[in-house]
This record gives sequence, structure tokens and C-alpha cells, in this order.
Amino acid sequence: MQIRLFEWLAIVVLMSALSSNINAKQYIVGAPDEYNAIASSLKAGDKVILQDGVYQDFELLLEGEGDENNPISLSAQTKGKVILSGRSNLRLAGQYLEVSGLVFTDGYTPSSAVIAFRKDAKTPAYHSRVSEVVIDEYSNPDRQESDYWVALYGKHNRFDHNHLSGKRNKGVTVAVRLNGEEHQENHHSIDHNYFGYRPVFGSNGGETLRIGTSHYSLSNSYTQVINNIFEQTNGEVEIISVKSGENVLKGNVFLSARGTLTLRHGNNNRVENNVFLGNGVDHTGGIRVINEGQIIVNNYLEGLTGYRFGSGFTVMNGVPNSPINRYHQVKKAQIENNTFINVSHIQLGAGSDSERSAVPVDSVFQHNLVYNEPSMQSFTVFDDVSGIAFSNNVSNNPVLPELKKGVTETTITLMKGESGLAVSNVEGVGVTPDMHVVKKSEVGVSWYPKTAPEVSFGAGEMINVQPNARALMKAIDSANNGDVLILAPGSIVVPSVLIIDKTLTIKSQNTFATTLSFERSSLFEIHDKGNLKLEGLVLSGANSPDAFGNSVVRTKKWGMLHNYVLHIENCNIEHLDINHSFNFFSSGKGAFADNISLINSRFNNVTGHILSLDKEFEDYGIYNAEYVHIINNRFENVRGSVVNLYRGGTDESTFGPHFDMHGNVLNNVGRGKRNKKGASVYLHGVQITDIKENEFIDASPIVIEHTVGEPITKIVTNTFSNTPMPKIEEQFTRGPHTALLENNVSTKANKE
Repeated sequence: MQIRLFEWLAIVVLMSALSSNINAKQYIVGAPDEYNAIASSLKAGDKVILQDGVYQDFELLLEGEGDENNPISLSAQTKGKVILSGRSNLRLAGQYLEVSGLVFTDGYTPSSAVIAFRKDAKTPAYHSRVSEVVIDEYSNPDRQESDYWVALYGKHNRFDHNHLSGKRNKGVTVAVRLNGEEHQENHHSIDHNYFGYRPVFGSNGGETLRIGTSHYSLSNSYTQVINNIFEQTNGEVEIISVKSGENVLKGNVFLSARGTLTLRHGNNNRVENNVFLGNGVDHTGGIRVINEGQIIVNNYLEGLTGYRFGSGFTVMNGVPNSPINRYHQVKKAQIENNTFINVSHIQLGAGSDSERSAVPVDSVFQHNLVYNEPSMQSFTVFDDVSGIAFSNNVSNNPVLPELKKGVTETTITLMKGESGLAVSNVEGVGVTPDMHVVKKSEVGVSWYPKTAPEVSFGAGEMINVQPNARALMKAIDSANNGDVLILAPGSIVVPSVLIIDKTLTIKSQNTFATTLSFERSSLFEIHDKGNLKLEGLVLSGANSPDAFGNSVVRTKKWGMLHNYVLHIENCNIEHLDINHSFNFFSSGKGAFADNISLINSRFNNVTGHILSLDKEFEDYGIYNAEYVHIINNRFENVRGSVVNLYRGGTDESTFGPHFDMHGNVLNNVGRGKRNKKGASVYLHGVQITDIKENEFIDASPIVIEHTVGEPITKIVTNTFSNTPMPKIEEQFTRGPHTALLENNVSTKANKE
């Protein structure tokens, strides 16, 4: 009798499902109006197919009540052939909804998110799924205008097998929102996605994934982040920012990604089976541990160069009785069976200062393997670490004395395991030999390339250009990315500002045989997607307007979205003295350079600065250039500074700026009355500075102002002739400055 009852119930369920499918409809639509006409009538089991094509300014709302066996679906007729551009977005509201196959590109969202798992604050999505969707270069043109690409609300939603690359404006790429009980303990799944290139943002606000916020960080999310790939996700120091509890981050792979997986707020998170491959790239990091009950087990970390908060592995100090938005003490952390290979920095008690004085307690560090090249020692201890119990760890090199009891020094032989990762001959430590590593072919979509944009000077055609303005302007306009314009000998007076919106090299056929001068306030102006290399040219300001504030090269004055590269090599720059404040290069506000290089060039008679990189004056932690290299140049009669590089504020979420200056001669530099800082080189808030083997003659001093982030400054083997010694000020810490000054020679009678 009981068997017949079960059979009867099964028949009822089957008939109900069949009835739903019979009533389900399929809609094929080819325009926003057609979709909107049927959107409000969608029922369980209905399927909407968007015809192939480009949909401009299409705000899609998929709303309805599907069920587990009969979801409401929205899909592309052909995956990848339905393009949403302009000001388009997607919202899901209701339950059991599915979206797939769309591409968002060539535009930006008109709302707070490209994809939102809610209609509005009162109508979230549940049990819904977005898969095989691409969001590529879909960024607000105002880089400081914040938005999400994906915002997960509600509960039991899945975001999987998607491709996200090229976010350039402020805001988290994917955010799990916990603002309300209906979004907490959500059990979302974020899995098998490809998170591609995200350029360095140059301030806080460039995370790729965030789970929660500090305000709700004592709530649990139960979000799973599984088997995703993060490649060159370089936005800021936190790639993943966990700000909630009871999350699982497992099986993810980080490839040449600057920053860390940061357990920033929240307790009892599990970080397991993740792979971090830095490949020796600057600032590549691993895992940062804060808060209580964190479990970090069976993770593989190799070739990571990051330091401090971006280290290969970091255990932070906390703030006693911490406010919810600061640093809670590390308690009961389990750090077990992880493999560290050529990880430059493993930092314990990091951030220790008068505020962050709560040391880690009740924690264990055991069965871990640490392997480094000979004579390399990774560990740094900033405070009392007796609250971390070290046991059964191995290292091939000696470690710090306070860690020796728990770390055995032994010979370690590495072999390649089945996963492609290195395994050792020492049993019971490090990751398990059978650890699975997710492949690129297993994440994202198969029909969209997983490539990062590259700046490749010289990758295009060589184009000969006659020495007249019209020919040069036409050549720039018609050139393609990577082309090289080779100018014949002669003198060219350019009547218009030359707009650079592609990767372009302009060089002289014979070194110094071609002179470029200009009749406008600037010769070159770099716009979005522009990168410029100048080589072998004479650049003259002799024909410039008799007005202050000219520059040879500048960016757009405001509003750039794309990072750029500027490279000057073997050029003569002269006569920038038609009026005062004539700079060689001026950054616009909001512009950001990945790299600026001045190499083997000569600058003579300049009334302004050589590099003016100080337009972000509000002290928000924003700055104008990540790397500045000044190598083997000669600067003579420059009234301003060789560089004004400014990074204000107290935020610690950025990598740079970096400044490298060596092999230069500075003669009569920095002594102009309009040089407000009275410096030949002025650096404020620069994180890494290396000034070596330069000669300063009759120049103003180097002026360096240290702010936050434990900056590293080295000034070594320089000669200061009739030039004051460097002036270095610590603006946020007490005591003497932390710069290294070594082997510098001063010929001035009264050394400062």
C-alpha cells in the first residue's frame, strides 16, 4: 500500500511538470520593444531567445517566478553573437531565472551594476543563475565614477562560467551584498569564472571580488568561490576582499596577479586548495589573514614578490577592541599543509604599530613546506608571535631564531607532480600531491579569447614620413596600433596638437636629424588607448605660444579612463623657455601612467618641470603614475624639478608610485622662483624610491616626504656638488627617517 502511495505521488509530480512544460512558451525577440512587450507575462518554463545582433541602450529586466524544474530562461540565439552596448544592463528579480550567452562591451552601465541580482531594493533574485556571459571593457568613462560589474543579492544564486576583463573605473568587479537579512547566509556560488586583466587603478577601489562590507562583516555569507581563475587582476592590493563569515574559497588559481586574497573582515572562512603563481611579477601576493577562526589549508604559492600587506603570506596584528571597520585580532587561525616556493615575504605580526598592537593568539602554523633559492629567508616578524604555535614545518634554508623550534631545516628535492605543481620528497608537509588545478579551458567561455592587452611599441609597420606637418598629421591619423613613424631629416613646425589615441612610435631616420616644434600649447596630447614612444628627435619649444603653462607632451586635461605608457629615448629637448612654467610633460587630472621612462636624453633651458605628476592634490590616495624611470639623462638649466610626483592621503591599498633614477646629471636644476618645493626632485608618498649614481651640480636638494605604507627609499652613490644633501621627512611616524643614504659624496662646505 505504501509503495502504491509513493507511485501515485510520483505520477502527480510528473504530471504537474508535464503540464508546466506544455504551458511554457518560447519567445524569439529582436529588439528591446519586442522584449518589453512580453517581459511582464513570463511564466515558469518560458524561454526567451534574443536574436543575434547589437542591442544599444538596452536595460534588460528578467522578472518572474520559475520553479526548480522549470526556470524562466533568457539566452542568446548564438552564444557571443548578442552584443549589449551603449548604456545597457541586466537585472534579475524573482526566482529560478537563468541568463546565458550575452556579451556586454563598448559602453557602460546606466545604473550601479552591469548585472544585478535584484530589480530594486525590495525585489531580489533567488535560486537564479547567470552563466556564459562576457563583460569586456565595459567601464564608465569617468574612472572615479564607481559601479559594480556584478552585484549579487538575495540567496542561492549562481554566477558561473563567465568572462570578465578590462574593468578600468572605480568599483568592485563582483560584489556580494549583505545589506539586509534577505541577503545574508545567502549560499551563493561564484565558480568557474575567468577574471581577466584589470589594470592598476592607482587608488583604493580596484578589488576584483568582495564578499560583504565592513558594516555587515560580523554576519555570515556562506558564499562559495570555487575553481575560478584570476589572471593579472591588478587593480589594488586586495584582489579578493572577504568581509563576512563562513565563506569557502577553494580551488582558485591566481596568475601573475598583483595583490592578495585578503580575509579583511569576518570570521571562520576557509581558504583551501588555491594556487598562486606570481611568475616573479612585481607585487604578486598570496593570502592575508585577519580576524578569528580562519582556516588556510593546502594552498600552493610560488614566485610571489609582494611585501607588507601584499606579501606572499601575511598574518596581521589587530586593533584592541577594534571598531568594526578596522583590524580585528587574529585568533584561532589554522595554517596547515601549505607550500611556499620562492615566496619573497612571509610576514607575521604585520602592521604592528601603536594602534595595531593586538598580536595573533591561539593559532597554529604546521605541516607547511617553505622552499627558497639558496640564502633566501622569507620570514619577517614584526611583533610577538608566541601566540602562533609552529610545529612540523620544513624549510631548506635557516629561518629566524624565534621560529626554529617549529621549522626543521632539511634538504628538499622538488619534482613536478601530476597537476604540474612542484611536490617535494618530504612526506606530510605542503600540499597533497594529487591536488587538482583548474585549467583555463575549464573556466569562462570557450568562444571568447582569454588574452590581456599589451603595449607593444614597434609591433606594427615601419612607415616613412616626409618632414612636413601635413605628412606627419596624416601619418598619425592613419597609423595602426604598434606602427613606427620614421621621420626624414628636416625641421617640422606643427600647427595643431597631435592627438595620440593608439600605440605609436615616432622616431628620426637619423638621430637628432629631425626637429619638431609646435605652435599650440602642446605638441602631443595622449588620449584613451594612447601610448607614445619618441626616439632620436629634437623637440623644441622655440615656436610655442608666448604664454605660461605650455608643455611638449600632455595627457587630456581631465577624464582619461585608460592607463598609458610614455617612453622618451635618445632625444634632445630644448628651448622650453618662451614663458614661465613650460613643462616637458604635464599629466591631466585623473590620468594614470603605467610607466613613464626618460632614457639617454638631454633637457636644456626649461622654465617648468620635466615631469609634472602632481594633479591629484585632494589627498584621496590617488596618484598619476605607477612607475617612473629616469635613466642616463642630462638636465641643464631647469627652473622647476626633474619630477614632481605626488601621492597623498593615508590609504594603504595601492602598490606605488615607484621611482627609479640613476646615471643622470642635473646641472642648475630646481632653482626657479616658481618652484614652490625648492627641489630638484620632489617625491611625496612614493612607496619605492631608488636614486643612485647621479650627479647634482648647483642644484636644489632632493625633497622626499614619507607618508603611509612603510615606504622604501634608497639614495646611494650620488654626488652633490654645491648642492644640499637630500631632505627627507616622516609625516606620519615619529623618529628619524627610514631612508637609506649611503656612499653619497658632497663637495659643499656645510653639509645639511
